Amino acid sequence: MAKQRESAAPQIASSDTTQVNTSLEEQERANDEAVGISATSATSVAGEAGEASEAGEASEADIEAFVHTAQQLEKELCSIVVGQERVIRELLLALLAGGHALLEGVPGLGKTLLVRTLADALALKFARIQFTPDLMPADIVGTTIVSEEADGTGSQGIRRTFRFQPGPIFANIVLADEVNRATPKTQSALLEGMQERTVSVGETTHALPRPFFVMATQNPLEMEGTYALPEAQLDRFLLKILVRFPNASDLLRIIETTAGAQTLAASQVATGEQLKRMIEIARAVPVATHVKEYAVRVLLATHPDQEDAPEVIQKYVRYGASPRGLQALILTAKVLALLEGRYNVSLEDIQAVAYPALRHRILLNFDGLADGITTDELIQTILEEIM
Repeated sequence: MAKQRESAAPQIASSDTTQVNTSLEEQERANDEAVGISATSATSVAGEAGEASEAGEASEADIEAFVHTAQQLEKELCSIVVGQERVIRELLLALLAGGHALLEGVPGLGKTLLVRTLADALALKFARIQFTPDLMPADIVGTTIVSEEADGTGSQGIRRTFRFQPGPIFANIVLADEVNRATPKTQSALLEGMQERTVSVGETTHALPRPFFVMATQNPLEMEGTYALPEAQLDRFLLKILVRFPNASDLLRIIETTAGAQTLAASQVATGEQLKRMIEIARAVPVATHVKEYAVRVLLATHPDQEDAPEVIQKYVRYGASPRGLQALILTAKVLALLEGRYNVSLEDIQAVAYPALRHRILLNFDGLADGITTDELIQTILEEIM
């Protein structure tokens, strides 16, 4: 009996051991599965984070590079064009937001020099078009010409073919000098290029080089022989920049830098590829909801049919700013925030860019024109009353 009990004991022990080993194996298998699930989840999360990083906000290094390059560009322009610091800042806002700019001022204030210096500092292809009453659309976009080529047969035969000859609009920065001197037919040649960045000639659509910017100038004094820009074309300019007359100290600096033997030339600060990257970084700047809502209220306040519009708007305005005005407010406010060293847009940024972004998008009625009201006065009233 004792031997039977002894022989049974090992069997029971062996059975218990087998059950323990089995339970351990099952536990290890469960742990392995759990680890695998965790690893898969971690990989998925990491992948999602990577995708968000690629398509989301700019890195800190990108922001620092943006600020450094923009400050160097602004400094270079200010060293060549004297006494127009505000104009240079607003022109950079339009440029880094990827939009076009309309510069208005009397002759001799350096508008053409500013745009040419900007192209030199960015090493971009520059083209200047002098708008005159006899300028034709083909003089801007280009035309199809007949070219003679050898037919390749070896018999000295000549083959005539049609070939597209690009116009001066095929450049990175196009200066439309005195744009209001050309007829509306010629002015409209810029519309497609400014909006779609393409030019259609005949049955063919040609892509314009990237980046592409139109910087137009107009003289507010000489109205004889000019054609006011239509509202549809004015709306395509992201900003309208007023070039003021310099003060006495700035005039002295202009004499010192331009009336001497030394000729100033801009140094290259960045390239076209860097500029395109800077535009992408600016668009990635976040905007809080309350800032967007404030920009919407400012835009709606320019419309006289809105209940919340100020009294002067209802009295003097025929039509307010379009949705492009809201886009201009947000985009240029993002750039201004970066130039000020911030990666978030504030209400003060919206207020600062409201004047160049909206002044050409507000149409005065007869009473407004008769009383000499300016759109800048109306914008100031809006900013004072809208909270």
